[in-house]
Amino acid sequence: MDLSLLSVEALLPFILVGFGAQIVDGALGMAFGVICNTLLVAVMGLSPARASANVHIVETFTTAVSGISHLLHGNVDRRLFFRLLIPGMLGGVSGAYLLTNIDGETVKPFVLGYLVAVGVYLLIRGLLFPPTSQKPKVVEPLGLIGGFLDAAGGGGWGPIVTSNLLVQGVEPRRVVGTVNSVEFFLTLTVSATFIAHLGVKDFATATIGLLIGGVLAAPLGAVMAKRIPTKTMLILVGIVLMITSTYGFIRAVL
Repeated sequence: MDLSLLSVEALLPFILVGFGAQIVDGALGMAFGVICNTLLVAVMGLSPARASANVHIVETFTTAVSGISHLLHGNVDRRLFFRLLIPGMLGGVSGAYLLTNIDGETVKPFVLGYLVAVGVYLLIRGLLFPPTSQKPKVVEPLGLIGGFLDAAGGGGWGPIVTSNLLVQGVEPRRVVGTVNSVEFFLTLTVSATFIAHLGVKDFATATIGLLIGGVLAAPLGAVMAKRIPTKTMLILVGIVLMITSTYGFIRAVL
């Protein structure tokens, strides 16, 4: 692609989508991949593998900025970070390999249905019960499953890992900051796997726009995650998880 042919008018819609998606992802620990993949597949007509590859390449940059911002704001739990890191990367490589070789859509409705239920639980918990802070018991399996589904389904790291750590009672801002920081290494690994199987192609207008918007918004999400109260965070995560997962579930079964 000749970058000189790109216009502000063509880039602006994708810049806005990338900006909005990264604000949500940086503050709540999920939704960038889901929002952007939905746009690329449903509107741009990209294949699931190509859309997932493009989004993961963009996320390599946005998660780097987001992870550094979260670290500077004290939102990262170092022990939790290392417990998620290796399983997440292994799961991501496996998911990327699956998506480039066979149809990985079969399990998607079941995962999305599960996430809708988790969203309902978090919403009820945020509304009715006082917030608590506990150490997580189940971490490594979440990293493995989250990384696998993120690559195979074009999004899933945040919804799976963030929501389940919140269910276990971990402090929300630590969850969001740590999950976002690990996601940089996950997206780097997944992007390399996709490129190895699909080859390197020129960036599309959508990818460049998402990259610009996402990088601009990344530092703001870390500030929001630090300042949003725990109760509000649980409610917002529950709502976002319910909306995105319900939409994805309906698309998957129809």
